[in-house]
Amino acid sequence: MNSPAMNLSLHQLSKRYGETPVFSNVTLEVAAGEFVAIVGESGVGKSTLLNCMAGLDHWDSGSVSLRGTDVGALSDDARALLRRQHVGFVFQAFHVLPHLDVAQNVALPLLLLGTPDDARVQAMLQAVGLEGLGQRLPQQLSGGQLQRVAIARALVHKPSLLLADEPTGNLDPTTAERVMDALIAQTRLQNASLVLVTHSQAAAARADRVIHLRADGVHV
Repeated sequence: MNSPAMNLSLHQLSKRYGETPVFSNVTLEVAAGEFVAIVGESGVGKSTLLNCMAGLDHWDSGSVSLRGTDVGALSDDARALLRRQHVGFVFQAFHVLPHLDVAQNVALPLLLLGTPDDARVQAMLQAVGLEGLGQRLPQQLSGGQLQRVAIARALVHKPSLLLADEPTGNLDPTTAERVMDALIAQTRLQNASLVLVTHSQAAAARADRVIHLRADGVHV
């Protein structure tokens, strides 16, 4: 049985495409408030593993548990609801919607949950250093600002798990550091688990733990 202190638990998780293994026997536990960085060579399945953590991708054996719930036992609709309520995503490519302004982009998770909250949106914009920019369109922002929009959107609904896939990969070192500052500060404030996939040594160095993913599993 999973420890109640563990927000995310993976046990002997394996994934393959056809006969080709992507990763095998990944066992990992992440506590509430913990920041874990996952590193490894390109092609070892880091992003795929992140998708499995959220139930976005299927695996061949093993289990994923989020907040004590066996994700693999859920229907597709139930998985989607679990993600909507308890998971936030930050990606390298930002994935903001160009036809919505900054505040509308940040508000999307709350709207999907049927709990719109303008005050919460404004508080998140302020928290990531975007106060006063809510009415701007994405094309009016810099890359660093867009990534902070993505962070605000990922955290606005107070998820227990934040998954970040190369969030600083397109940013210069100074901007990357500022983005990581915002990401870490807000996840700490909300006591959310943060799992970060990165090639950046500077980003990984700030984690509580660094996990090396290889084809045969994970290595601390």
